[in-house]
Amino acid sequence: MKKLLILLALGLGLSACKKDCTSKCGLIVNDGIDTNPSCYWVRIENDCSGNVKKFCLTEGAWMNAHPGDDYCITNGTTW
Repeated sequence: MKKLLILLALGLGLSACKKDCTSKCGLIVNDGIDTNPSCYWVRIENDCSGNVKKFCLTEGAWMNAHPGDDYCITNGTTW
């Protein structure tokens, strides 16, 4: 019975430590240009989840976003 309670408490403790991942920022891992349709894109690895997603940027924003830079996507959802 004591072992069961200890395991239950440990399980609840570990589940409470899960991170609520709401970051819209991450590291640019790649960039490029698609011509049809026109898209200046970057692939960003999310700081929190580790997921990688491709985003189309304006030409001006893309010119200032380089692989290895941190970048935040302000419009959109987390990934």
